[in-house]
Amino acid sequence: MATIKLDQLAHAYRPNPQAPSDYALRPLNLEWRDGGAYALLGPSGCGKTTLLNIISGLVRPSEGRVLFDGRDVTDVPTEQRNIAQVFQFPVVYDTMTVYENLAFPLRNRGMSRSEVDGRVREIAAMLDMSAELNRRASRLTADAKQKISLGRGLVRNDVAAVLFDEPLTVIDPALKWQLRSQLKQLQARVGRTMIYVTHDQTEAMTFADTVVVMFEGEVVQIGTPAELFARPAHTFVGYFIGSPGMNVLPARVEGDRAQVGGSTIRLAQGYPRLPDGERIEIGIRPEDLRFAASGEGLPIRISRVDDIGRIKIARARFEDHDLNLVLPEGAQVATGAGVAVPVPDRVHVYAGGHLVEGEA
Repeated sequence: MATIKLDQLAHAYRPNPQAPSDYALRPLNLEWRDGGAYALLGPSGCGKTTLLNIISGLVRPSEGRVLFDGRDVTDVPTEQRNIAQVFQFPVVYDTMTVYENLAFPLRNRGMSRSEVDGRVREIAAMLDMSAELNRRASRLTADAKQKISLGRGLVRNDVAAVLFDEPLTVIDPALKWQLRSQLKQLQARVGRTMIYVTHDQTEAMTFADTVVVMFEGEVVQIGTPAELFARPAHTFVGYFIGSPGMNVLPARVEGDRAQVGGSTIRLAQGYPRLPDGERIEIGIRPEDLRFAASGEGLPIRISRVDDIGRIKIARARFEDHDLNLVLPEGAQVATGAGVAVPVPDRVHVYAGGHLVEGEA
């Protein structure tokens, strides 16, 4: 296991990058603690896989350093970094049995037969594959083959880190929840540094203690799932995490009031010094909007109410903007006119997409 530090790291696939848009991965400093469970979360093309491949040594960064436990490994080849990596699609030896696939990396390191056998059977039991140990991989489903890939990443005790690049892509949806939970339990048991790349917020939140959110080649927030939901540091985080995502509205903010279109709403804090020339917006989670038939707030017209069990989602329109409200199951709300009332201390102010701290 290892603490992994990225020092002033950046990468561009084109020569002589100048503008931020030239970089696939913009300059960042990041540290992954030894034994931590991390997720790299973001949409396709945001730089997640590039960052993972830099850690594993498949890509050399244009700028900066990669350190394992303080040792500079930027120019160390992949095979010498002692990394296990699991890819989107299964990488298995079809002519081998499940047992032989799991044993292969251990035998390559000269472990004794008894050590290999004990370790293989332990990992197989964790993955519910004990009954398939003697089956050839060629006869297994894609789901089972990917479980072998996961097992090969976990079977070694000496790896510095295990890297997962969207490993559940080929897994049947009915099994994804089970495998995500198993991975989380395995991480807790083996205590290894694990970094899980995904575009699926549910996968990230289920697996990781710490989530790193990326957008357009930049790390925009690092935090626990609860922190990312309660206090998004960037409008993208608010939009990407949560279902439905955060409502983001253009606004003019003066002191502790926000002018949103033709309406004024009260804020819990004051904002006397907002950056000049930046786009000012407010962000409100759908869960933090209350519905009223009339009164102060944002006048809306509800077009649809989706009842999904424990909650209802009201789809509404405020002036030229779509607005979502999450309401309790028993809420009495129908299509038509009404008012969305924000909870003042849960209204976030953003300048240029980034969260602005208010003053009491």
